[in-house]
Amino acid sequence: MPILVVAAAIVDDFDRPRRLLAARRSSPPEVAGFWEFPGGKVEPDEDVHTALHRELREELGVSAQLGAEFLPDGMAIWPLTGSATMRLWLARIMDGEPTPLEDHDELRWLPAGEWLSVPWLPADVAVVRALEERFSSLP
Repeated sequence: MPILVVAAAIVDDFDRPRRLLAARRSSPPEVAGFWEFPGGKVEPDEDVHTALHRELREELGVSAQLGAEFLPDGMAIWPLTGSATMRLWLARIMDGEPTPLEDHDELRWLPAGEWLSVPWLPADVAVVRALEERFSSLP
């Protein structure tokens, strides 16, 4: 059975995002130092929105407003490595200051035009590119 991961592209504005929050992995060793979207696995009997809110509290200590789900062109879900897939939502922080509490050792707000300036996990690179394409042409 595939592993479902939920994640948030935390931005400063849903319509015209100028900043994107990236989180640097601290473990496991094979992915330490790579950057990713905050999130994690959906637990049994947990719906995707509840899972994402839980993950954002556990990993960053924040509550967030979820915006639209960000889907890949022509697909319903983002493929990850192996048997894992990801669903991703735009999100804005509503309460709390993001802090790397679990699985991360650094957070960074990336300005528009520099979203690919950090070494993202290989599976997340396509997502970041798609986000840039969607929002880079906005005034």
